[in-house]
Amino acid sequence: MSRGRLAAVSSVLDQAASSATNILVLVLAARLSSAAGFAAFSMVYVTFTVLLGLSMAYVGQHLVLEKSGERLGAACRSAVGFTAAASASAGAVLAVVGLLLGGAGGRAFLALGLVLPLVLVQDGLRYCFSALRAPERALAADALRLVCVVAALAVQPSGASAGRLVLVWGLSALPALGLGLWLLGPYVRGARADLRPYLRRGHLGQRFVVEFAVGNGSSQLAVLGLGVFATPLAVGALRGASTLFGPLNVLFNSANSFAPPVLSRLGGGRRAVVRVTAALGLLLAGVGAGWAAVLYLLPDRLGRELLGDTWTSAAALLPATGAQYAVMGLGTAGLLTLRVLAPKATLSVQVVFSLLSVVLLLGGYAVWGPLGAAWGLAAGSALKATAAWHRAAKLPPPVPAPVPAP
Repeated sequence: MSRGRLAAVSSVLDQAASSATNILVLVLAARLSSAAGFAAFSMVYVTFTVLLGLSMAYVGQHLVLEKSGERLGAACRSAVGFTAAASASAGAVLAVVGLLLGGAGGRAFLALGLVLPLVLVQDGLRYCFSALRAPERALAADALRLVCVVAALAVQPSGASAGRLVLVWGLSALPALGLGLWLLGPYVRGARADLRPYLRRGHLGQRFVVEFAVGNGSSQLAVLGLGVFATPLAVGALRGASTLFGPLNVLFNSANSFAPPVLSRLGGGRRAVVRVTAALGLLLAGVGAGWAAVLYLLPDRLGRELLGDTWTSAAALLPATGAQYAVMGLGTAGLLTLRVLAPKATLSVQVVFSLLSVVLLLGGYAVWGPLGAAWGLAAGSALKATAAWHRAAKLPPPVPAPVPAP
């Protein structure tokens, strides 16, 4: 097998391992917990998801766009160092919040604060190996992560508290973190870390963070907000439904994170990029619709095996959540087109239509409850996808390079 084909297969398998880890964590937590317990776990896991996305945007997105092979070692060491420092600071804040909140929810946030540096640094190594074009090393670490977290959660007693589950989930990342750092060692040996670029104004990651905050992060925070003025059970239902689409979350995030370097090197110019991303969008939309159909036809007995007591409320949202993920596939490809051809054009689309999605989510909940919230998210995703492709179609033609004088 050629080096390029091995890298492609390793990348796909790595995304599969990461996807399986995310969905199995939530499935095992749902099976071990009551509906109320899983709602508490979901609140904490949504918080982690937001922080992971911010880390991916600020550090990971910037790293995979690094084009200088000579600087990759130093860039990877700097990325790991900054992720460790930033996650330790965020973890300390979460720990204080958990102590102030008290109770079962507070202990769960305290546990997240304690393990946050472990899980964020371990996940961040994937972007280092992507930038280094060594996805087989990311696959080795993520496969170990999958085995360890499933084994650790599988032996927990039924009715385990959310705090205990969060702590076990986080500590199970230690073996994969150790392996990943060891595999990264040969690439960063002798390189010096420099964290100053991450703190400078104008760092590219700042733009990506804004996009994430108003894109993925705004809807996640809106779901968290439902637990404040509505009921945590609504959060559990929405989170349970989205849990079943966990593989697609990882697939969409991977397309955003790892496709830009490949598309940037694609021969054929703008037309080739649009042709590839349009095909990718149709493929992702088809996968989303197909996965939704499979889940919708799932017998209740199997559904309860997956989500326990949360299945009943989550199953009612599957048509709306399936529609959301189908149009999200199209939107992901549209935004990816803009990211490659006109990186500054994505911010306005994300800001306007992500905030509109939050309004539709909250408005839908106010009128029709959790089902209305789910359809609000679907409508917002459809509008964002339409706007992204409309903006891509309106991009001006590229300016030809000047011909040097003879």
